[in-house]
Amino acid sequence: MKRQSYNTNWAVGESKSSLVALITRTQTTQEPVTLPHDAMISTDRSPDYQTGGGCGFFKPENVEYTKTAFFPKEDEGKVIYLEFEGVYMNASVWVNGDFAGKHTYGYSNFYVKINDFINFGEENTIKVVVKNASQPNSRWYSGTGIYRNVKLMTGNPLHIKVDGVLISTPAVKPEIATVEVATEIENEGVGFKNGFVVTELIDADGNVAAEERTRFSIFSGESITVRQRIYVENPALWDLESPNLYTCKSRLEANGETIDEDCNTFGIRSLDLDPVNGMQINGKTIKLKGGCIHHDSGILGAATFEDAEYRRAKFHKAAGYNALRSAHHPMSKAMLDACDRIGILVMDEFSDAWTQAKCDFDYGFSFADFWEADTELMVKKDFNHPCVVLYSIGNEIPDIGQDRSAGWGRKIAEKIRSLDKTRYITNGLNLMLAVMGSLPRIMKSMGMSAEEGKGSGEINQLMTNMQAVMGKLMQSSEINRYVEESCGILDVIGYNYSAERYENEPDISKNHIVVGAETFPKDLDKNWELVTKHGHVLGDFSWTSWDYLGEAGIGHIGYEDDMKASIYGDYPWIAAYCADFDLTGYRRPVSYWREIVWGGRGHVPYIAVQRPERYGQQSRPGNWSWTDSVSSWTWPGSEGKNAIVEVYSDAEEVELFIAGISQGRKPVGDDFKKCYCKFDAVYRPGEVLTVAYINGEEIGRFSLKTAGAPMLKVSKECDTLRAGSNDLCYLNIELVDENGNLNTAANRAVTVTIDGPATLQASGSADPKTEENYRENTHETFYGRMLAVVRAGAETGTSRLTVSAEGMADVSVDIAVV
Repeated sequence: MKRQSYNTNWAVGESKSSLVALITRTQTTQEPVTLPHDAMISTDRSPDYQTGGGCGFFKPENVEYTKTAFFPKEDEGKVIYLEFEGVYMNASVWVNGDFAGKHTYGYSNFYVKINDFINFGEENTIKVVVKNASQPNSRWYSGTGIYRNVKLMTGNPLHIKVDGVLISTPAVKPEIATVEVATEIENEGVGFKNGFVVTELIDADGNVAAEERTRFSIFSGESITVRQRIYVENPALWDLESPNLYTCKSRLEANGETIDEDCNTFGIRSLDLDPVNGMQINGKTIKLKGGCIHHDSGILGAATFEDAEYRRAKFHKAAGYNALRSAHHPMSKAMLDACDRIGILVMDEFSDAWTQAKCDFDYGFSFADFWEADTELMVKKDFNHPCVVLYSIGNEIPDIGQDRSAGWGRKIAEKIRSLDKTRYITNGLNLMLAVMGSLPRIMKSMGMSAEEGKGSGEINQLMTNMQAVMGKLMQSSEINRYVEESCGILDVIGYNYSAERYENEPDISKNHIVVGAETFPKDLDKNWELVTKHGHVLGDFSWTSWDYLGEAGIGHIGYEDDMKASIYGDYPWIAAYCADFDLTGYRRPVSYWREIVWGGRGHVPYIAVQRPERYGQQSRPGNWSWTDSVSSWTWPGSEGKNAIVEVYSDAEEVELFIAGISQGRKPVGDDFKKCYCKFDAVYRPGEVLTVAYINGEEIGRFSLKTAGAPMLKVSKECDTLRAGSNDLCYLNIELVDENGNLNTAANRAVTVTIDGPATLQASGSADPKTEENYRENTHETFYGRMLAVVRAGAETGTSRLTVSAEGMADVSVDIAVV
């Protein structure tokens, strides 16, 4: 079917009861928007809102989008769909005042057939009502509205169905590969038809690598599947190092004419799994260096842009990651495309709840009615993407430990297998949550007090309270019988925070294969040792790799003056602050430690410094915290005071120099972490340098210098944007000295203005505790940095972005919209 973007000329406003609006004849005030759009990110925040810290204290509301559209008379008799890639949540679609369809789940794409509601040759009104005021309905920031792309799909009565071309590669050899193409055809017209399915496989250079032409016949009202086996000689395989992609062009021919077309990208690769070799791509074992990501894009909110998703994927790959887990939602099409192109493997996850809700109005409220349709939408979305290797059927689902509820997992898994036999199925199992009802009895049988860890039933808080006993609990054989059925459903057992079970899993069954579906950041060193040692352990997915809005403050480190029992931050905390990348995409120190543990950075060490003003104070790091460190040697006011200098390295020993004076050598790796050591030093402005040694020979060095007087620096990540597109340009704004050293101590209020056809989509810093609104154009820098994001406009021309701060020279950059 013909697809075209349907993102422009929408308007959005508060949604009121249709009956009230009819009686009072009131009109909702609307503002024009171009999709994708997050209505929540620009609202005010308050500690009194029902969303709470889980959703970042944002205002909940119902909104409606309207669009006036003309459909030509010649389209009458055609099949017309609207595709919504994501609407959060409880969406209903109306055409000319008539109900056309609805969709409850906020994370799956969906289709609404509208041809029967259209007045052809006239203007039509399309309205999408989004009900997101019933709160809480998410444990993290959700956003509100049509936050992903909308497409208009038009086809003849005889057409290829939506998501109707499914491509797999069942046999892959270096000299030849088998490509199976299943094309689903539907005849909504009157009368018997016949014709041909013509399929061309196009390589990256635009050449036809293989093709096939298959005759079909179909009755009116019938749907059929035409299957083709096509052989590609000397295929360019898709893998992590060379993510080669092909294009599958499909067309229907009848009476010598092309009546429908479809186009899909795919990769040729084999995927194998066993407990000896683990997961293999094209016969090569891949250990998953994974990160968990939420769907929001930091200061952009939930709005999903192709450039934003590609940027996140690219930054992950550059930092050593090779896998992403979409937590806890089906991944966006844009991110799947990015992972295909860059070479990142994907664990795509279905949901955060089944029958037992974790929030009053979350997916658990509607799961039983819609799980099957939503599962099919996820699988059809993923099917042609070579990056997808694992489907996760859920995250920390309480149902898995109960006899009468565990069967839901089997239903979901078997539904997936009926649609896709080419990938493997896992589940993010939180064993403590699975046995919560029997936990006192289990603990008593282990000689533990049932009062240990007693506290809030909220899962993250509970895990924090029980941290001291979790390891022992996870190794209990008592737990096995509760989750035996749920584990038996899976191809790969996904353990959340249960690394203690990895090594002994073969004692339960030699056929079991496991993956760390969610792990604490600071545990990577011991987890990775198990991953590399055991074939049945596939890899590790850290919580999280990219910081996100909501679950406010779970990465916060408390001190004597701000300790509290709850792991969550009070208002105005806005972000989790527990990731390798901050909200703007800047790498935090833990990211470099992780890369070194994975064997990256080419033996180059790294330095981070714990904040000197907190030296000697008792701290309380959370489960998801790293150390309270910053990669900086600029600490005005701390001259002559003690500071802890951290060095990350894969060397045998490192030497530290401050202002050219050696502070001695230390072996790398201590009681805290591998690839880690620290020096109790005195801060003196100038330079701090570390040198790494193996067998007494230098293998790498790294240094930080004290920054001088700051000035504005603006670095743009692209030069041009396409008019009328979703293109974004990211501009990194930093306070640096004349030598380019980042001044992390000289925070300033920075204002961003733009003239020209492009618009300022968002700006802000990575500060996890702020009252600033990302749609405003003035923000305080955070450790000397902030970000501005510019969006392409409808017209061509040059846009000038000007950055200013009091006492500093303005900086302007030009961005071409072409």
